[in-house]
This record gives sequence, structure tokens and C-alpha cells, in this order.
Amino acid sequence: MKKNRAFLKWAGGKYLLMEDIRRYLPAGDCLIEPFVGAASVFLNTDYERYILADINRDLINLFNILKSHPNNFIRETRELFAVDANISEVYYLLRNEFNFCTDAHRRAVLFLYLNRHCYNGLCRYNLNGKFNVPFGRYKKPYFPERELYRFAEKARQAIFLCEHYQKTLSRAVLGSVVYCDPPYTPLSATANFTAYYANNFNITEQENLARLANQLARESRIPVLISNHDTALTRKWYDNAVLYHVTVRRTISSNIFRRHSVNELLALYL
Repeated sequence: MKKNRAFLKWAGGKYLLMEDIRRYLPAGDCLIEPFVGAASVFLNTDYERYILADINRDLINLFNILKSHPNNFIRETRELFAVDANISEVYYLLRNEFNFCTDAHRRAVLFLYLNRHCYNGLCRYNLNGKFNVPFGRYKKPYFPERELYRFAEKARQAIFLCEHYQKTLSRAVLGSVVYCDPPYTPLSATANFTAYYANNFNITEQENLARLANQLARESRIPVLISNHDTALTRKWYDNAVLYHVTVRRTISSNIFRRHSVNELLALYL
């Protein structure tokens, strides 16, 4: 199966892990993702239905706008990828507009522009919920038109929800398969991306997710696959799952010499 790229840049995106994820995801009628992110797993699997959720309301708003009005959305966003919009002065004007924008369609257009023009494709907000990633200074940001149309077409099979992961997990019924890609536990103090949406996904949340996954598998016969860094802590959290060790090259660091392979776990609850 050919791999499809997401139209968003995203820290921890699963494109490079798709062969492993597909290998261990069980069959089912519906795939449920409580941490959908850029939706690489959705784009590279073949379930009849999808329930895709995230706590980032801008992300879910973008997906719903693209699903409902693909042609208008793509046309309007393409205009912001003109050469004269790829300068810092315009970037900061549009970032400011985004931070005070209340129109769902315009906010989605600006969100994609920011994602492709900001530094390293990061999605980060300050404590007031304002997007604060600086200008990326790319020579020619890529406009992902093909990827946008592909997403919009497949989105007919999906519903997109902005909600807490626990509520999303409660939607699982027999025949469902759950894939969880939570904010990863950091490998070091300088590698923590867990607060990307003013949301501290701490150890308590990690342990709760593992507990709920085990409960779904044992009590409801709903398989759950979770990805995370391979550490002593994650192996402890997932001690009731079948663990698969995988290696992936991460590229989110601003220092090219720190962009190296890291060890990850796929924890399968059956």
C-alpha cells in the first residue's frame, strides 16, 4: 500500500512509522483515534469508518472545514502561498489576525498558512491560547494541494471531534479498533512537546490512558494500540500489553545534528 503524506507539518507525525503501525493494528469496522494529530494513520489505513478526535480545536475545525467545503477552502488558502505572503511582516500580520479571528472558515485558512510558514512547522500556543510560533523563513513553502484533496475525499468516511481522549474512548463499541498517539513522554528535559496546546499531558494522564486501554481490551474486547517513546517508564505503564520495539528518525529538532533515530514502543492491548 502506497503511503500518503499528511498536508500538515506536525511534531511526532506518524508517516515514518506507518509500516509498523499497519502491521500491528488489528482489523475492525471502525478506527478510533483520540489523538489524531496530522492524521497520517487515517490517511494510510483502510477502515470502513473513522472517529477522529483531538483536543486542539483549531486542528479539528480545519479538518471539518476541509471536509465540508474543500474547493473554497483550497482556493482561498492557495492565495496565501503567494511569494509576497512569504515575508515576516505579512506572517506576523496574519498570525495576529488568526489569534483574534472568530470566523471558523477564515481561521482554518490561516491555520494552514501558519503551519506551512512558521518555524519548523510547530503548533504552539501561549498561556492565553494565542499561537506564538515565529516566522520560519522558508524559501518557498509547499502548498499541499494534492494532499488536501486526498484528505477531503477520504474525510467522507470520518467524523472529527474536539474532545478529551477519555470521551473519545467511551465511543468505542465491539468491532472498533483504537489507535492512541498521545503526547510522548520526553526523552530529556529539552525534548518536551507535551504542552503543544496549552495542555500538560502529564504522568497521571499517561497512566490513565494505559489503564483505560487495558480496560477496553479486557472488558469490552476492543483492541487498543498505543505509541510512545521506549523508556523504562513507558514499559512500566504498558506492562499489560504486548510490546513491539521500533526505531524511527525524528526531524523536529532545530539542530540538524540532533535529528537522529529514537527508540519507540507500540503497545498492543488485546
